Amino acid sequence: MMATLRRYLMAGLLVWVPLGVTLLIVAFLVDLMDQTLRLLPESLQPENILGFRIPGLGAVLTALIVFVTGMIVTNLFGMQLFNIGERILQRIPLVRSIYASVKQVTESMFSSGKSFRKVVLVEYPRKGMWSLAFQTGTGAEEVRDKTGRDVTNVFIPTTPNPTSGFFLMVPREDVIELDMSVDDGLKMLLSVGVVVPEPKKDKVIDPRVRRLS
Repeated sequence: MMATLRRYLMAGLLVWVPLGVTLLIVAFLVDLMDQTLRLLPESLQPENILGFRIPGLGAVLTALIVFVTGMIVTNLFGMQLFNIGERILQRIPLVRSIYASVKQVTESMFSSGKSFRKVVLVEYPRKGMWSLAFQTGTGAEEVRDKTGRDVTNVFIPTTPNPTSGFFLMVPREDVIELDMSVDDGLKMLLSVGVVVPEPKKDKVIDPRVRRLS
């Protein structure tokens, strides 16, 4: 009897916990984007016009602003205005370093689509212990010249929050490339190792066989 009740309880948790967490995250993002409505004059804010609040209007306004901005900066006149604004930002000491860093990361993620190139294994935090990581790029020439070794840039996310982590420059011969996709790697990290992708039958299973090329 107790085993049956426990099985029903676990089955219910498996349904409601992922659904509840998903709804909370979506509600947080929608509420966050709804704050963009405060950019409108008070007389034009939908809540004052309609007399009640409609959740999600901020998300629509955010998408519209991004879309219109994209339309503007893709033509010659808009691009010139954007370049003028960028030059102004680059003259402000603290702002220019923050803006340049954020812009570089954003361009890497959205323009090239290769911010996370491969899923790899590195021995971290010590020898004999392996951490799942993502190759983010090739090492800088200065690092190679100063160390005398060809290194690759990897990012080791923390779990279950992959937005933070550690950036390491690891010798290429110490990096093991995995066959799993980036999506599978992220799922494994988010689930703290509970969700493990199935191995590909036509690939070599032993990861020590293939080093990063």
